Amino acid sequence: MAKLVLIGNLGGDPETRSDKNDTPYVTYTVATQQFVPAPADSVDRPPPKTTWHRVFSFNENTNKYLSTLRKGSKVYVEAGFELRETPVEGQNTPQRSVFLKHESIKVVSPPKQPAHEESPESHE
Repeated sequence: MAKLVLIGNLGGDPETRSDKNDTPYVTYTVATQQFVPAPADSVDRPPPKTTWHRVFSFNENTNKYLSTLRKGSKVYVEAGFELRETPVEGQNTPQRSVFLKHESIKVVSPPKQPAHEESPESHE
């Protein structure tokens, strides 16, 4: 068993889709950032490297919750990790891809509100 932990931001609202048997599932994308230290001879730090991760959920109850989440939410995700190989026509080497199956998610913080909008918590 392999497991992956992601801490990042939802890259979009989770999407409900159906497989070829019309079974619904939810997919969502998490953007993680890796901060690179500044070179020894420079004070300028390079911009962070962003990596995108697509996660799939097949649990009906979980999918209802996932559909309430919004783009920009900072999340903590645990997912099963599986390396899949797909044959590529005309090539001897199959294409490898990572399949992430949703196990759990926690919202660390909601999406940031634009400056011109007031959040409900800011009303006195």
